[in-house]
Amino acid sequence: MEERRITKIAKAGSVESNDILIMMSPGEGSLEVEIESVVYKQFGDSIRKVILDTLAEEGIKDAKVIAKDKGALDFTIRARVKTCIKRGIENEL
Repeated sequence: MEERRITKIAKAGSVESNDILIMMSPGEGSLEVEIESVVYKQFGDSIRKVILDTLAEEGIKDAKVIAKDKGALDFTIRARVKTCIKRGIENEL
């Protein structure tokens, strides 16, 4: 996929049980991912991988991502990241 750029701050999801809040903003030349999770010790690496893989699939190489997780499954994380990307790219929605 061609490279795409996040141009504005965007959010997707919530901090309810079994969900994840993804916040994304334009980056400073690289990808930066911060994760807060109730299951970070067990699944932090997996959450980070799902986020980074989804960003790569969508052509995002430059963004700051903050994830606040309450036990979301991989498909939910992926959906929230994709929604956030759509909301963060000018004229995408």
